[in-house]
Amino acid sequence: MMTDVMEQSGGQTRPKAEQPVPNGSEPALPATAAVDNAGPVEARTGTEEPTASARILEIRQRIDEIDNAMIALWQERAALSQEVGVTRMASGGTRLVLSRERKILERFRAALGADGTQLALLLLRAGRGPL
Repeated sequence: MMTDVMEQSGGQTRPKAEQPVPNGSEPALPATAAVDNAGPVEARTGTEEPTASARILEIRQRIDEIDNAMIALWQERAALSQEVGVTRMASGGTRLVLSRERKILERFRAALGADGTQLALLLLRAGRGPL
């Protein structure tokens, strides 16, 4: 379990706050972290222009919210996939259903291209473990 996430900003390294995640999995980073407000604005946003800096901080907050949602969904998907595998094997079925995995790979590839294929492979591995 990850206990500290370190962030380099403005020449200082400091721990970043954590948020518990259901199912006892790795914690997600908070959607808004007060520690992100430390240090000069240019060090945090890459620009001294106030309007651009403010917009960058708004966008980053939304990115953090999306990341946290993706982490929670990843964990939920992996748990559900593992439950499917356990249920299937307990009833005498196979460990994997390759036709289902191929459909998932194709759906992600069609929507996201080559990166989608890689993402789908990671999702499948999280749910069933390595082959």
